[in-house]
Amino acid sequence: MRRFGLYSKRVVCDKEVREATITIENGKIASVEFGLARDTGKNIEDLGNAVIMPGLIDSHVHINEPGRTDWEGFDTATRAAAAGGITTLIDMPLNSSPVTTNATALDTKLDAARKSIHVNCGFYGGLVPGSARNVVGLIEGGVFGIKAFLTHSGIDEFPNVDQRQLEEVLPTLKKYNTPLLVHAELYSPHKDQKALDQNPTSYLAFLKSRPKSWEDNAIRMMIGLCKQFRSRIHIVHLSSSNSIQPLQDAIDSGLPISTETCPHYLFFNAEGIGDGETLLKCAPPIREKQNNELLWGALKNGTISFVVTDHSPAPPSLKE
Repeated sequence: MRRFGLYSKRVVCDKEVREATITIENGKIASVEFGLARDTGKNIEDLGNAVIMPGLIDSHVHINEPGRTDWEGFDTATRAAAAGGITTLIDMPLNSSPVTTNATALDTKLDAARKSIHVNCGFYGGLVPGSARNVVGLIEGGVFGIKAFLTHSGIDEFPNVDQRQLEEVLPTLKKYNTPLLVHAELYSPHKDQKALDQNPTSYLAFLKSRPKSWEDNAIRMMIGLCKQFRSRIHIVHLSSSNSIQPLQDAIDSGLPISTETCPHYLFFNAEGIGDGETLLKCAPPIREKQNNELLWGALKNGTISFVVTDHSPAPPSLKE
């Protein structure tokens, strides 16, 4: 039986940071003792001030395998996750090829993952026009939720759905208590639409091309559908602070709706992004500093349930 200890002055345990010793036996935590353990029989490694904490869960990633492993695959994605302290990933249904919109495609993805994962992996299924009949097969296959886009996903094989198609699938999702995850942007024409065509490297033009109103209108629609069907709905990667209060009101009223945000929406801001910095181009876009601060407040008060990465790699040729 292999038994050893890890000691640090900064161990995250029970929502506190404490000096503690963690005893490991056969690869599992056997005990946590506050302070330096006195059991001299342990092989204790002193990690000083290094933080010891539970492994992180990232419930929004795009790994791309099968089909686009030149972007990234399960081997490199899960190795990188482990190196960063992330022990569980949940993979989105697009970017891979085939996209995960039926049970057969899910089996194909599971077969690819089994060969080369280094952390725990879960999966979402996808909803595209005409695929509502496949949802039960995905749920019975073990997906954690069903993902849909309300605007073009960027992947032609994964087109967006409309309100009617959501209304078709929500009763089924409620029956199985399975959440619908929504990329909440609703396209509508606006006065700044042509600015990006005229200034394709301008970050300000890109920001204006996807206004807060797209996100706010989509979230308003999803709150209405949640109220109508009482089915679990989750808004992914919230970026618009305008939608914080409507979401808070919906949550307070007892609706089964939730939301997440991402580190880039909390840390970066539009004022600090120069023209042509495509590494910071994402959808919805990174908005102004004041918007960041309001998102931080919503995270602290619990309106935003958690933070995810929306890790979505691409080769330099695409980013450039």
